[in-house]
Amino acid sequence: MVALVIAEHDNGSLKGATHHTVTAAVQCGGDVHILVAGSGCGAAAEAAAQIAGVSKVLVADAPHFADGLAENVAEQILAIAGSYSHILAPATAYGKNILPRVAAKLDVAQISEITKVDSPDTFERPIYAGNAIATVQSSDSVKVITVRGTAFDSAAAGGSAAIEAIAAVADAGTSSFVGRELAKSDRPELTAAKVIVSGGRGIGSADNFKILEPLADKLGAAMGASRAAVDAGFVPNDWQVGQTGKIVAPTLYIAVGISGAIQHLAGMKDSKVIVAINKDSEAPIFSVADYGLVGDLFEAVPELVKELG
Repeated sequence: MVALVIAEHDNGSLKGATHHTVTAAVQCGGDVHILVAGSGCGAAAEAAAQIAGVSKVLVADAPHFADGLAENVAEQILAIAGSYSHILAPATAYGKNILPRVAAKLDVAQISEITKVDSPDTFERPIYAGNAIATVQSSDSVKVITVRGTAFDSAAAGGSAAIEAIAAVADAGTSSFVGRELAKSDRPELTAAKVIVSGGRGIGSADNFKILEPLADKLGAAMGASRAAVDAGFVPNDWQVGQTGKIVAPTLYIAVGISGAIQHLAGMKDSKVIVAINKDSEAPIFSVADYGLVGDLFEAVPELVKELG
C-alpha cells in the first residue's frame, strides 16, 4: 500500500493542514508520498521532504498550477492515481474543491472529513453535526479521503524524503485565475490559533464586537464568530466557526454571547478548554463548556480583561 497526500501550499511553504493529513496517511499503513503541484514550488517541496514519515515528494511544476486551480490539480492527481491505494487531502476549501473531482473520475465514493483511521479500509467520520460518529468501511480499490486536521496531530519534522520531478499534465483550460482578496490581520490564523475569542449574536452589533478585542489582545488570541453574528453582518465571513464555517480545536475557546446552536458546537466542541459567557443560563453552550459564567457580557468581559491585566 502506498498513500498519496495532496499538499496544500502557497508555492513557498506548506499549509499546516498538510502536516495533519500526513499523520492520517501514515496511520493508513505503507509508504507515504506527497504531491506538490505548483509553479516555482521548490521551497514547498523541500519543506514536504522534511516531514517525518514521508518517503517521496512528487513535484509537478508548471505555470498553470501557480494558483491551485482545482481542475488542473485534479487532472494531475488522476494521471498518477493508479499507483496509490489511498489519496488524501486536507478537509479545507482547497481539498474539498479537488478531491470530489478525483473521486468522481475514479468512480469511487469519497470518504469525507475523517477523524480516525481504524484500519487501512475503515475510518471514522462525524455525522449529524458531530452528534454521531459513523464508521465507514470502503472496498474501493482507491480510497479518496479528506482529513479533518483538528483530529490528528501535526506530523513532526526530521524526514529526508527523495524529491522527484514528474511530468505536468496540460492545462485543462476550463478555468482561469482572476484574482484573490485576502483578509489581513495581525492576529493568529483562526484554524491554527491556540486561543480563540468568539462572539455571537448576543454581542448586538459590529461596533460592540470591539469589546472583545482587548480580551483577544491580552491572550494573543484569534477572533471568531457564530454564523448568526456573520449573517447579521457584524463580522466578516472568514471569522465563522461551525459546521458551515471553520472547524477549530484550540487549547482555549472563549464563547461570548453565543447560545450554542448545534452547527456552532460542531465546529468548536473539540477545544481543550471551553469558557462560555452568556446571560441565559439555559443556553446550550453551557452543555459543552468547562467553565461557564452567567451574566451580562458587557460587564463580564471588561472585568475579565481587568483581571488579566
